[in-house]
Amino acid sequence: MDVDTVRLWAIVGIITVGTITPAISIGWIGSTALKSIARNPEAGTKIQTAMILAVAFAEAIAVYALVVALVVKFVA
Repeated sequence: MDVDTVRLWAIVGIITVGTITPAISIGWIGSTALKSIARNPEAGTKIQTAMILAVAFAEAIAVYALVVALVVKFVA
């Protein structure tokens, strides 16, 4: 395998892991938040705020993976 093929497979791996992990995390965060709100409806706004913040942090992982993939493709 030449360098371009290895670089392509590295990009594929980065994008795969970088998109599957946040998707699973966001699903788990949403599921847990909905269960928590169902058990304690009075705390719904606090739980929702924490959920939105956690989803933003989980989504940042996908953005970081995109940046790393672009750096590997165009700079390295």
